[in-house]
Amino acid sequence: MFKRKPMVRSLALALLLPVAAQANDSEEIEKLRAEIQQMKQNYEARIQTLETRLQQTESVAGQAEKTAETASIQASEKPTSTNAFNPDISLILSGLYANRTQDSDYHITGFQAGGEVGPGSRGFSLAESELGVYASVDPFFYGGLNLALASDNSVAVEEAFVQTTSLPADFTLKAGRFFSSIGYLNDQHAHTWDFVDNPLAYQAFLGNQFGDDGVQVKWLAPTDLFVELGAEYGRGRIAESEGRDKNGGSAGSFFGHVGGDVGVNNSWRAGLSYFDVSPENRESNDLDSMDAYVTNSFTGEDKIWMGDFVWKWSPNGNATDRSFKLQGEYLHRKEDGLLNTDDYTALQSGWYLQSVYKFMREWRTGLRYDQLNSGSVDYGLNSSNLVDSDYDPKRLSWMVDYNPSEFTRIRLQFARDESRIDATDNQVFLQYQMSLGAHGAHRF
Repeated sequence: MFKRKPMVRSLALALLLPVAAQANDSEEIEKLRAEIQQMKQNYEARIQTLETRLQQTESVAGQAEKTAETASIQASEKPTSTNAFNPDISLILSGLYANRTQDSDYHITGFQAGGEVGPGSRGFSLAESELGVYASVDPFFYGGLNLALASDNSVAVEEAFVQTTSLPADFTLKAGRFFSSIGYLNDQHAHTWDFVDNPLAYQAFLGNQFGDDGVQVKWLAPTDLFVELGAEYGRGRIAESEGRDKNGGSAGSFFGHVGGDVGVNNSWRAGLSYFDVSPENRESNDLDSMDAYVTNSFTGEDKIWMGDFVWKWSPNGNATDRSFKLQGEYLHRKEDGLLNTDDYTALQSGWYLQSVYKFMREWRTGLRYDQLNSGSVDYGLNSSNLVDSDYDPKRLSWMVDYNPSEFTRIRLQFARDESRIDATDNQVFLQYQMSLGAHGAHRF
């Protein structure tokens, strides 16, 4: 018999299932909405916290910057103590062993060359060591002192100067004692040379290197091409002479340098300089007509023109592992005055060309040839006592050096020196150089 109650129940259940499912979906949606609302509140709280921390940090940074600026102004106006700054102190230790076939009596035939000329004494010696102290004085000035310590236990002030750092229009003013910026090599310290000694032309015409007491002004052009112009006026302390005892100076110079890059591998610099100095009692060694050594004294005027050129190559501009440098200078001197007590005039020139190749990170090798042109010389009445010769002194040098770090250099150099008409000097040098302390970057 057919039962109606189960059928009714089944029908009611079938009708109620969709309603229950719809109710469950509504509850799930409300739950998701609640979770989203909670997440939104949490993120808004975190963002608010981060914004608050950012405002606090900016406030602290601004206060610190203001404090630093105030301290800088106060420091520049009135230093609080002698320890307000730490100067850069550097010490260059240098030693030399020289083996030569000729004795230590040295002169350059036909040239009145005063100052520290020649290869020095034979055997072991202390080469020129240097003690340097450099620092900023304040926001407006920079100062430096460089002492040269020689093998004879003498101490000489090579440089002691102050220099401006904030003049307008890219001008720089220097005053005190300093190496002149004429030429290329002249204002470089001995420990930066690529060879043990300076070229013959520097020795014959500048007494090895010209440093003076005076003032210098430089202007650097605000252009992509490097352009530097400068002038100097000083006492005239050339070739170990003391300069003239007079108001004003006895030496002046003008110089200009230009340079730039060629691609990423090459760079260059060229320059022209004019130098006028009036030495008094400048002494130089010479041979008389009896082959005896004499000391001549010159008082008069020197006018010197100098041209210099440098080309440097390194792969991608990185000289760490490999580099090459070609460098040369030409000097022309006109000299007029009194040699000893008689009239003397000379028109002479000299030049050198050198190359240095860095073939490994620690190793370099270099070759240099330098020569002097005797030109025209009129000794006047001195001709009866001094050798008047058209001999052209020359020298060939080769070096190799080992640089295990930027602070250490060990160099071996061979040279065939034909500076004297009467003898050829075959030379062997073994040199070490050690750099201690803070030391600024070397120039181009």
